[in-house]
Amino acid sequence: MTNYIEEIRGILSAARQKAYTAVNATMVEAYWLIGKRIVEQEQHGEERAVYGEGILKELSKALTTEFGKGFSYSNLYNFRQFYLTYPEQNKFYTLCRKLTWSHNRLIMRVENEAAKGFYLNEAAEQNWSVRTRERNINTFYYHRLLSSNDKTINQEDSKVLCD
Repeated sequence: MTNYIEEIRGILSAARQKAYTAVNATMVEAYWLIGKRIVEQEQHGEERAVYGEGILKELSKALTTEFGKGFSYSNLYNFRQFYLTYPEQNKFYTLCRKLTWSHNRLIMRVENEAAKGFYLNEAAEQNWSVRTRERNINTFYYHRLLSSNDKTINQEDSKVLCD
């Protein structure tokens, strides 16, 4: 009887994890698409944007009224930055969708492209929590590994997959 219950618990846990992963990927994609649309609205068909903070304030008000919280000016600004960080959709799909929004927000702050690629890959492969990833970024884990005599980083593996 105990095996039976454990198996059902395992089935439910696996199903919940799949559902969470699907919802997360869909929301990360939605944030990227919202960012893309914001940039398109700002540019009005021009090559360069004439950035207007009024666009985000107006959008924030409209979305908050209809969908509730989560669409503040700062969140919409982050969506915009997300798209600008990863403007090519086919590259965006390779890895960024596999990570949570919190992971992606953290990685957008990393300026070094090789370090950005390293953190993206490691977070996905090692299943880092957001807290672990933040600690590794804040303590310059990538740079410490580069300067270490014991470990080497394959520069090819550190290329940003989403950029």
